[in-house]
Amino acid sequence: MSSGFGRPQSRRGFLQTLGRAGLALPLGLGVHPPLAADSAVPVVFADITSKAGLLQAKNISGSTANKQFLLEEMGCGVALFDYNNDGWLDIFLVNGTTFDSARQNRRPSSYLFHNNRDGSFTDVTAKAGLTRSGWGQGCCIGDYDNDGFDDLFVSYWGHNALYHNNGDGTFTDVSEQAGVAGSGNCWGAGCCFLDYNRDGHIDLFVANYVNYDPAKAPRPGQTVYCKYSDIPVPCGPQGFAGGTNILYRNRGDGTFADVSEESGIARPRGPSSMVFVGRNWQATGSYGMGAAAADFDNDGWPDIYVACDSAPSLLYRNNHDGTFREVAVPAGCALDENGVALSGMGVAVGDFDADGWLDIVRSNFSEQVTTLYRNYGNGAFEDVSIKAGFGVNRKYVGFGVGFLDFDNDGWKDLFLANGHVYSQIADRKLHLAYREPKILYRNLGNGRFEDVSSKVGPAIRAENLGRGCAFGDFDNDGDVDVVVNNLDGPPSLLRNDGGNRNNWIMIKCVGTRSNRSAIGARVKVTSGEHSQIDEVMSGSSYYSQNDLRLHFGLGRATKADTIELAWPSGLKERFANLPANQIFVLQENKGILTSRRFR
Repeated sequence: MSSGFGRPQSRRGFLQTLGRAGLALPLGLGVHPPLAADSAVPVVFADITSKAGLLQAKNISGSTANKQFLLEEMGCGVALFDYNNDGWLDIFLVNGTTFDSARQNRRPSSYLFHNNRDGSFTDVTAKAGLTRSGWGQGCCIGDYDNDGFDDLFVSYWGHNALYHNNGDGTFTDVSEQAGVAGSGNCWGAGCCFLDYNRDGHIDLFVANYVNYDPAKAPRPGQTVYCKYSDIPVPCGPQGFAGGTNILYRNRGDGTFADVSEESGIARPRGPSSMVFVGRNWQATGSYGMGAAAADFDNDGWPDIYVACDSAPSLLYRNNHDGTFREVAVPAGCALDENGVALSGMGVAVGDFDADGWLDIVRSNFSEQVTTLYRNYGNGAFEDVSIKAGFGVNRKYVGFGVGFLDFDNDGWKDLFLANGHVYSQIADRKLHLAYREPKILYRNLGNGRFEDVSSKVGPAIRAENLGRGCAFGDFDNDGDVDVVVNNLDGPPSLLRNDGGNRNNWIMIKCVGTRSNRSAIGARVKVTSGEHSQIDEVMSGSSYYSQNDLRLHFGLGRATKADTIELAWPSGLKERFANLPANQIFVLQENKGILTSRRFR
């Protein structure tokens, strides 16, 4: 892109030139000068897993040294949510199990840890009643019955689980009576609650990975899909039929109806769901993994994006009438810039360039670039991964991924949890390693990112088998922390130290006419000439759930000049001059319910 004077110019500079010339800006783009921010003292992420009391929460996922099945490799998600409404984030870690009958008898379960408000956590799994054992995969949060307490959904290889939050620190498994347990023959993967028909009751979307039966699965090395660099490894997804995604409509009486077929979710019309056999097109599956629901075309209705493994990813566009149409290929977010389907794992949604449109990041397999789709207006995307600087890291297998403003400068940065899938390469001297470091990219505010992983403390570069990760301010000190659920080991709790040197504001939305969790609410924060947007989202990352509170960095600004809130019900509200460094609870049609300053 050139300014007309023979010198290359950034997108931001180009837009500023247009503005000074009095020319109209392209659709969906805008000039957003960065906030003044304090970067003199670097941010450090400290691994406080041991101090926090989380070391005993070991992930179980089959054999640790010699995995034989795809199911053993994929790992589990994690949720940061306030299950008891005390204002502090608790941690839920999904767990798997094993095919070893001796270890199975110990009945490994998922973990729920209560936040003690002093940097430590207490295991309350048994007390909460969350002791089910099985091949857990993903999780998502939402108050499906609007009783004021967020409920928990966990996907499984097998029957899924919906846990009703009883409001007294305990949960009840209501999967069967609610109608969301599934057939028991599916591999449940990413999930998210959303109010797709805007009736005030959140519905449930579940991505299904592959149709899988370990008794019939070939062993390492037996087929072309079971080798990697001539090393026998567990067979990849291409050797199995893809799963069929599910949409459950909330009836409003505590039960759900499977509307996958009638809504168009079960049979998306696209190349990822059809293959040519003989003389006919036949439906396959989508190989769905990470899932996220958000309003990508700014029409006020939630759409659904699914990161698919070794197949084109999916974008279900909401038709406003209870149905969806799959548009990822024409919308530009199904493939990479060369038209190739990548091995999508996790998905993150955020407005990285502050132009008012939500963008998408998808984590992928090794030797593939992390994909950044820039939304250039009306829900149409372009692959800007290389331009953004993500080509510097191609050797890692990315799983958990999320946008976060780790330094509170007003621009969304990006975090990835990595770890290879083949235990067989652990002792081989290859160009790739089994255990891999995490990556932190800093948003430079000009469409590009800088890899700052080596500048924010050794915890980021520490090698592990990262899978699901979630983002939220667990210690309420004003900066965003990260928790990673690692395969075959304890999690990593990474505390952000120093991000709160810049100012911030946090918004918790509570629906009244809208669903109580306010999933789908859009918040726009403006300080000076800089505006940011975010949405309350269920699910995303890889099989995980971020804090439902929305966090905005303000740089050196001491207040949010305006906060504009668009509720799923259609109501729009505006607040002015809210001071920085506070958490505000905004209730639909009732204004500021509470505010609290933590520092």
